Order: sequence, then structure tokens, then C-alpha cells
Amino acid sequence: MLQSFSDAWNRHDLAALMSFMHDECIFLTAAGPEACGSRHTGHEAVSRAFASAWGAFPDAQWRNGRHWISGERGVSEWTFTGTAADGSRIEADGVDLFVFRDGKILEKNVFRKDRPRLTA
Repeated sequence: MLQSFSDAWNRHDLAALMSFMHDECIFLTAAGPEACGSRHTGHEAVSRAFASAWGAFPDAQWRNGRHWISGERGVSEWTFTGTAADGSRIEADGVDLFVFRDGKILEKNVFRKDRPRLTA
């Protein structure tokens, strides 16, 4: 399941991504004004937040994925790469922590290394 979810991220396939998400889904971003980053709740808000990743980094990819699930929890490790509009690049390791309910992702909580952008 988590490998398929990761594959959908790399295809930039929003419909496929949202098919994995529980109706009451929560997405906690890697950065934002709150201690948790930014909190997005519900299909509509989570969908917009997911799509914003591709808006900021049109070539975004999550590479070198490793995934595991234990009960109602899961983890994905990855290396994020992407190029911003100004030509600067990101390459940073991160993890997603998941909580599942009813066979779907209830919560996706992102943690990514805070690394300065690479020059174009």
C-alpha cells in the first residue's frame, strides 16, 4: 500500500493519492507556523495541500523509498528532490509517519531534513 502511495506521488497523480486517504484525513506538513508544521484536515484541504507540492516543485520526486507497516501505524523513508521556479534545487531525506483507520491513511505526518537549497 505505501509503495503504491509513493508511486502515485512520483506520478503526480492526485486522484490516486486521495483514494488512499480516509474521509477524515489529516496532513501535517514539514514546515509551517505551528509546532506540527501546517495542519490540513479533510479531503478537500488535504488534496489542495498535496497539489501545492507540485506547484512549488513541478519535477518533485520522492526517491529511494522504504516502507513498513506495524498495526495501525506505518513509516516511509525517502529522499525528496525538486527544482523551484528560481532554479534552486532541494535534495533532502525525510520520513512520513502514518496512522491508518479502516484500511486507509487517516494521518500523514511529514518530517524532512532542513537543508539549504542547492544553486541552479
